[in-house]
Amino acid sequence: MQEIKKYDPGMFCWIDLVTIDTEAAKKFYCSLFGWEALDTPVGDGMVYTMLQLNGKPVAALYQMGEFQKQQNLEPYWMSYVSVQNADETMKKVQELGGQVVMEPGDAMDAGRMAMLKDPTGAFLAIWQPKAHIGASYRNVPGTFCWIELATNDPEKAKPFFTKLFNWTEETRQMGNTVYTTFKLDGKDVGGMYKMPPEMAAIPPHWLPYFQVNDCQASVKKVQSLGGKLLVPVTVVPGVGPFSVIEDPQAGVFGVVS
Repeated sequence: MQEIKKYDPGMFCWIDLVTIDTEAAKKFYCSLFGWEALDTPVGDGMVYTMLQLNGKPVAALYQMGEFQKQQNLEPYWMSYVSVQNADETMKKVQELGGQVVMEPGDAMDAGRMAMLKDPTGAFLAIWQPKAHIGASYRNVPGTFCWIELATNDPEKAKPFFTKLFNWTEETRQMGNTVYTTFKLDGKDVGGMYKMPPEMAAIPPHWLPYFQVNDCQASVKKVQSLGGKLLVPVTVVPGVGPFSVIEDPQAGVFGVVS
């Protein structure tokens, strides 16, 4: 397992969970993925819990605050894209028709972050690294391996993200779904699809997927830990089996093997 030392600007580098019960969430995810939880005070009575694999951070979680409640948000996983300059990126967000949800601000000496909403309504965060580059591991069991956008308007999202992060896009038919893969310098970054009618009540969102050794076994463990399946184990040709899961506090994520 090779530790990541740097993320190129435009690559997904980090995810964290905003939850309504940090103690319950720690038990669920540490049991599911074999993580260790390290609580870190970050001021104003707030605790940021680093979720570690082999003693290195791969994700985090924290208690939902007033800011999220004012946005009428349920518990959620937030995805972060690495950038060279958070302030310049957020200026570009506005020029491209996106919305600044949280202005750039320093997270102590770890880095500088901001949050945006794209023109189709999905939230996304950006991260200008300093002491913390993001996840030390990716694409191995127990870490995030893919992040995809579910949206009502892929054609509006495409130019926004390709111009914002210098991504290119490749769209093709995958079964019954038209699927777009975003790329950076030829490397896959993330995906996007148009939400079907049965997802009409769900707002646009970026969903992280965690790699697991055995999707079916992970799903059984999820159920034993009090989580539930939103999408049962489904095999995607050329990719493998995946499932979409809701944790006991209603945070949603995917697993894939």
